[in-house]
Amino acid sequence: MAEIKTQRLQGYRRLIDITRDLASTLDLDALLNHIIQAAAEITAAEAASILLYDSTARQLHFQVATNIAPPLMRGLVVPLEGSIAGWIVTNRLSVRTSNVQEDTRHFSDIEQFTHFSVHSLLGVAMITKDKVIGALEVLNKKQGGFTKDDENYLSVLGSQAAVAIENARLFQQSDLISEFVHELRTPLASLSTATYLLLRPEFSPEQREQTTKNIHNETVRLSKMVSTFLDLARLESGRVQFHYQKFNVGELFQECREALLPEADEEQVQIKVEVHPDLPLLEADRDRIKQVVINLLSNAIKYNHPNGSVTMKAEGDEERITLSIEDTGVGIPEAAIPRLFEKFYRVRESENKASGTGLGLSICRQIVQGHRGTIEVKSQPGVGTVFIVRLPCGMNYCPS
Repeated sequence: MAEIKTQRLQGYRRLIDITRDLASTLDLDALLNHIIQAAAEITAAEAASILLYDSTARQLHFQVATNIAPPLMRGLVVPLEGSIAGWIVTNRLSVRTSNVQEDTRHFSDIEQFTHFSVHSLLGVAMITKDKVIGALEVLNKKQGGFTKDDENYLSVLGSQAAVAIENARLFQQSDLISEFVHELRTPLASLSTATYLLLRPEFSPEQREQTTKNIHNETVRLSKMVSTFLDLARLESGRVQFHYQKFNVGELFQECREALLPEADEEQVQIKVEVHPDLPLLEADRDRIKQVVINLLSNAIKYNHPNGSVTMKAEGDEERITLSIEDTGVGIPEAAIPRLFEKFYRVRESENKASGTGLGLSICRQIVQGHRGTIEVKSQPGVGTVFIVRLPCGMNYCPS
């Protein structure tokens, strides 16, 4: 009995240390990984995972897990009805079972995706301010079965984790919102000035027409800024789920080329496509990868010279595929390259060349990193720029 009390005391002391660390972490990705590592440690489990609840879609999706690679996890949705995690979230109660396979609530399809066999399971609801945000689960007790003490430990950790996750989300959102509000000031000021001028009686019809066009352009810019901002906010929060499929990169490149051909013709820029004939299929979210290519290709056209060119290349093997968008444009100053993927950042020397929200490259980076890939840029002013995207060929392969 004395030994059990000592173990319990040590367990709660460890919990205090863990929750103290959680409270001081505002980076959401780091926080989530810290939680699952702590959950597996304190319950002596083989694996742990966090499933977050989307109240709008009434779905649960894997956000982080010790036994699932992130590329695979980003596409996994668990139904609210017909899963243990769904039952936990719906009933706001804990579940402790020594034989998952005999539990009628078990969502067995998940094992086909993860190739991880689950025997025993302990799960708790993560609740803060009477709002359930998801489920925290630990899988396969290393020795014996999960105990009541394990359940108590995980319940305490789940409660503290819910608070920490919400705090990190709020911090992330407030940071984004403050940047967004700052960026709104310029177009709003332009609209305010334009509408004031339209009320002036001395304005000629020609001036009114030009001012009306300016208002339209600023309105379109605002609308695009809001859409891209919301897209980036969802990507950064981890709420965007990637839907993986195998597809031909060459065909994707041709689609992007055709979509932007009118813009390229107007700018007198030639678009070339070079794809290795033996390039394997890429397994990724096709729509999101297309979004990246379209964004990079559009920039390459905008910041090019008349009679310039853009070359889209793809090469690779069964493990990794490299996509590159190379232009013969104005180039990027060396000092600007480290800040290129920052939100709302625009290269000062190129601001008069083309308009934009300053969010496109941030979104590209979020999508590429969400696929466990990398994106980099090489540029020389007056010569041109190349963006290089490296992606794992399949969602089960994680680059080292």
